[in-house]
Amino acid sequence: MVIVTLVGEDLAKEGAEFTYVGANSECRNCQLKTVCFNLKPGHSYRISKLRDKRHNCAVHEGQVVVVEVEELPLAGMVDREPSEGATVTLQKLVCRHLSCQYFEVCTNPAIQPDRSYVVNKRYAKVDCPKGATLYRVDVKE
Repeated sequence: MVIVTLVGEDLAKEGAEFTYVGANSECRNCQLKTVCFNLKPGHSYRISKLRDKRHNCAVHEGQVVVVEVEELPLAGMVDREPSEGATVTLQKLVCRHLSCQYFEVCTNPAIQPDRSYVVNKRYAKVDCPKGATLYRVDVKE
């Protein structure tokens, strides 16, 4: 399924990846907001195709470009080594180590507590500054 959205012209490059943070209140009266806000907050996307249409935007410097995107797997942490294809439950972890390279994965706002996900890819054990035993995984819903 093709997902069409708008991104600022500075980001509009095939292969560029971004994480959608959610709706912006400044866009409340924009006629194009449904195209901008059709992504899942906290989820990451890769631009797969640029279209030839541009629009003026009050939020972005310059214009916004119509693009096609693909949703990337959701990243999270589990406390035991899973196998690919396994069903896991992810929890948002509470962490104050803002400088940790895994902070955004551990505190990913897209993770829905107590929801089951299927492991798409498993990575090596993470070196957690808190000493927790964690494994990074990419999952799909």
